[in-house]
Amino acid sequence: MTDVITVRPAGPGDAADICALLNAVDLIEIGRPETDLASVEADLSHPDVDLATDSWLAFQDGRLVAYALVWADSGPGRVDCDHYVLPDHDEAALALLERLEARAREMVAGAGEGRLRLQLNIEPTLDLSLLSGRGYRTVRRYQVMTRPVSAAADLPPAPPEGITLRHCGADEADRRRAHALVEETFAAHFGHVDRPYEAWLDHVDGRALDWSLVWIASLPGHGDVGVLLTRDDRTSMGWVSHLGVRSGVRGRGIGGFLLRHGFAAYAARGRDLVGLGVDIRNETGALGLYESHGMKLHYAVDTWELSLHSHG
Repeated sequence: MTDVITVRPAGPGDAADICALLNAVDLIEIGRPETDLASVEADLSHPDVDLATDSWLAFQDGRLVAYALVWADSGPGRVDCDHYVLPDHDEAALALLERLEARAREMVAGAGEGRLRLQLNIEPTLDLSLLSGRGYRTVRRYQVMTRPVSAAADLPPAPPEGITLRHCGADEADRRRAHALVEETFAAHFGHVDRPYEAWLDHVDGRALDWSLVWIASLPGHGDVGVLLTRDDRTSMGWVSHLGVRSGVRGRGIGGFLLRHGFAAYAARGRDLVGLGVDIRNETGALGLYESHGMKLHYAVDTWELSLHSHG
């Protein structure tokens, strides 16, 4: 006899239980827990999320077995979601898929053709036949890559000729410059959404950033040419969120310099691992750059997409 599935919205007080669920999923999918409580709390307080309508917890026999969240901060017609479930809980998984899809359709009403995106480990705890059977398809894959670092091995690199580096610190103008460089250098990337500064700050949880760990590279005659945006708020590793070089100055070693600078900075802070995510079809050669600097596959993630008018 199947235990009854109960579903309710999440609340701020559920963050610790959700974090524990996500780490249980991490352990199965990638071999170790890598979800931090602060990141769950940030998701639950996302300015574009109304927990009463945009979040769901599924319980079986009183135990939290699945969690989903949906939000739309990426422009008309696009909705993003998270969906996590323990293995062998298809009923709970389906209950949350049905709810988040219905909510996503409400969110794109009037926008014409809409799409829902979900990122999942390539070997997820979710039964993928549940997705394919509902019309989802994979549209992109990215890799999370990591590299061990140490203060002895990862010394600050010498910059390419003419390059100078500054961190953003407390300078609001430099923070805005970093945003502008991210927008320019990532404009052609799959899934990139052009966001004005304040919306971008919300998206990257910029108010929790240590801006001294965000650097801008400059080159005489070209001005600011590169940006390295990193964050040190993960328990498991230092994280490179964005590394971008303007198209007109690529091929001069600036990207590799910024990456090695990040390795050295985090080694000096006592970190032993640095990670980042990369689209394997990135046309700037980012994957090759990271591999050439010793970064290796940690795990891979597929982006699944559902046309919000193709099912139902």
